Amino acid sequence: MFMLKERREKKEIYALGRYISISADKARRVIDQIRGRSYEETLMILELMPYRASYPILKLVYSAAANAAYSIGSVETNLVISKAEVNEGTTTKKIKTPRSWGSYAIKKTNCHIIIVVKDISLDKYKYDKIYSSSVR
Repeated sequence: MFMLKERREKKEIYALGRYISISADKARRVIDQIRGRSYEETLMILELMPYRASYPILKLVYSAAANAAYSIGSVETNLVISKAEVNEGTTTKKIKTPRSWGSYAIKKTNCHIIIVVKDISLDKYKYDKIYSSSVR
């Protein structure tokens, strides 16, 4: 009495960047511009943005596309940024002491960024298969 489980297809592939030394608010400003766009359009936007947060996000988008090409064999033109998240990470604190008066704390914030890409060609193939069998 063995039950065979259906094999689930991976449709969404992600890349995770942890402890990136950028404030979460500054990274969200860039992430909000690329959410829901195609892979090629995202690369063009990130290369032209004047923010410091765009370079680590660009590296994560490249990594997510490489993960999708390796694991499900998808082509980069079929990829869409389906989900993009920025979460706050740890805050490191340093104490600076000037000569003439007391000390004060410098807070350095980190963030975690998650980029999820989806291959839209898998969905189209599945829907075409369903509709072609129902017409017959």
